[in-house]
Amino acid sequence: MNPGIQNPHLIFPGDVLVLSGIGEGDTAQVKVLRSRKVTKLSPTVRAEPIDQAVPTISPDIILPFLRKPLIIGRTELDNVPYVAAGEEGTISLGKYDIFWGRGFDQKNDRAAAGDLFHVYRPGKLLIHPETNEALGIQALHLGIARVIEPGDTSKMEIILAYEDINPGDRLVAQEEQINLPYFQPRAPERKVSGIIVDAPGSVSELSRLSIVVLTLGDRDGMEPGHVLRVLRKEPEQKDPVTGKLFQPPLQKSGLAMIFRTFEKVSYALVMTSNRVIHINDIVQTP
Repeated sequence: MNPGIQNPHLIFPGDVLVLSGIGEGDTAQVKVLRSRKVTKLSPTVRAEPIDQAVPTISPDIILPFLRKPLIIGRTELDNVPYVAAGEEGTISLGKYDIFWGRGFDQKNDRAAAGDLFHVYRPGKLLIHPETNEALGIQALHLGIARVIEPGDTSKMEIILAYEDINPGDRLVAQEEQINLPYFQPRAPERKVSGIIVDAPGSVSELSRLSIVVLTLGDRDGMEPGHVLRVLRKEPEQKDPVTGKLFQPPLQKSGLAMIFRTFEKVSYALVMTSNRVIHINDIVQTP
């Protein structure tokens, strides 16, 4: 109806319509004034910055691993208080059991009523599968005990138990309350390569949200938030033509994010997995 307007279907909010020739017997004319700049967009990847790091890990999964020492030296637990005996001679202790703790005569280990202690037992020695280097001893966290009556020999109660607690297990004072950190997932600044050397609970097949121990630590520049690619090394195969053995390429299995580091090892959470992950799988910079 208004031939003076080109492409009338391309009139947008914000455009100004100028009417002219409005009068009795006149034919009104409409002119479009483009009052805004038109930007042509094309398909592309667009990134938007975020104001803070995203909490990508559930507190229930990693909080226990943030509270505990986990990796210790060969003699690190030798001079700390310990479980001496259960009340009435009980050997295997569980939640709400009463026991006697000893070794509180050292100045730094003095306890007061209500103080909490983590219960540990030295676990296996972690060995690098390629270099045979000793990486540290993985301490087993057995539970938490509370002091009832302090002294050189303290009366204590187990308030949380993951496994049976026995005489000889070690008592380490609980650190201050730890707030769940926020992680900024990112690739390491340099190329690194390591191996999954262990997993808590001695689980052989791992998947998403599994905790793994890596042969990469502070000395390798690892930091909480670093994301590594998990790769599966396939066994050698025999070439049907040449008869010689060949090594298939590494296969991508998933991604793992480091959340706690030590000198020679670090703990990571498997964030994604497209196949089963195993001990001795390789981790590398994505």
